[in-house]
Amino acid sequence: MDPPTIDKTFRVDESRSLTLLRESLVLHDLGPKNISFDAVLNAQLSPNGLTITYVDKDSTTDGPLNALQYPVGLEQTKKATIWKDHLLDRAYGLAQRRKRLKVLVNPFCGSALTNFRTYAAPIFAAAHCEVDLEETRHRGHASEIAEKIDLDSYDAIVCCSGDGLPYEVFNGLARRSDALNALSSVAVAMIPCGSGNAMAWNLFGTDDPSLAALGIVKGLEMPLDLASITQGERHTVSFLSQSLGVLADSDLKTEHLRWMGDHRFIYGVIATIARNTKYPCQLAFKSAGDEKRKIEKHPRRTRDGPSSSLPLQYGTVLDDIPQDWEIMPREELASFYAGNMCIVAKDTNFFPDALPNDGSLDIMMVDDTIGYAGALEAIIKLPQGRCHELKDVEMRKVSAYRMSPWKQDGDISVDGERYPFEAFQVEVHRGIGRVLSKSGNSYRNVDV
Repeated sequence: MDPPTIDKTFRVDESRSLTLLRESLVLHDLGPKNISFDAVLNAQLSPNGLTITYVDKDSTTDGPLNALQYPVGLEQTKKATIWKDHLLDRAYGLAQRRKRLKVLVNPFCGSALTNFRTYAAPIFAAAHCEVDLEETRHRGHASEIAEKIDLDSYDAIVCCSGDGLPYEVFNGLARRSDALNALSSVAVAMIPCGSGNAMAWNLFGTDDPSLAALGIVKGLEMPLDLASITQGERHTVSFLSQSLGVLADSDLKTEHLRWMGDHRFIYGVIATIARNTKYPCQLAFKSAGDEKRKIEKHPRRTRDGPSSSLPLQYGTVLDDIPQDWEIMPREELASFYAGNMCIVAKDTNFFPDALPNDGSLDIMMVDDTIGYAGALEAIIKLPQGRCHELKDVEMRKVSAYRMSPWKQDGDISVDGERYPFEAFQVEVHRGIGRVLSKSGNSYRNVDV
């Protein structure tokens, strides 16, 4: 038997009607108005009639929610119920409804708590999400929470912060004895409250807390590559980036300039280039997609303190470099950046071809021969994803690499966190993490 035909128009009365089009709800009232299905959070019937709650993207500064209410007569109830259910099917598609969220708020991150209560919490409540809120009390607290969290109780861990809290959460999940299961069982998401907010830009195309919350409500689970970082006896994971030189300095040495927002990174690049500093080192790469490789087995080391239980197919930085890796001395290196995502910060799309779970990192290397003219050109073209146009910039994709600095002084940044300035090795684990995204299979390069 064929399914019953659903009437896409619900007529409230002689002058008002609601119609479901391909991608939006159209209100025929005093004048036609379109509401994207993506913005619709809920529709319900009550004695007061039909209520449709949605996010008004044009007025999020005044509060994210808006609602429509229409009377429904007793004789209209059955038709209204069918129409309402169809609206919600269109609004959510494949997205899980009523998500169970463990929300972590970093109270030391600007106005994170206020942003959550004002812009995100109303959206989660309207979408009937279950929210368990906890404020982090100290550095590393989010890792401790993630390490002990009941995986069966939550669908996602939501970080109200900059990129630092997601870094902690991924590392807490990776420290568990069931790390692979934990990382693939619960998604990690962000309500942007920091200065870079790269995770929110890549997954939802915004740093607006309301639109990010909407993205979480409507988000599809997506596998994400994570990278193991070994340095000395330490084993951590990275979800975003590793950098040394100009870009690391522009991040770590401009903490006091957070009031500048995204512009502090550009300032940092200019200031670092002006010092004409170079970071000679040895690099070793395992190129991505190299089908000729012979995987070597390395014994896993026992490490003191927090460590990841993720298996390492290339060993650690303390092992010999695998024989099939390319070794490259770089005596004039000014900047090294390895990224897992497209966007570093707002309007800074370094790696437009990056994919969330292809098992590779995009690497950009810049020598100090770039000079002032080249640096100015880079500042213009790097944010536009036009790195390939710069003659002094080398780009490549790798599945693993080792960086061994020859100098004694400098900065290494992993997901914005300062690491000791010494040799480290990176290995990509394909698709072992989970995040929420609009598409479920790619990053976002434009606003929602």
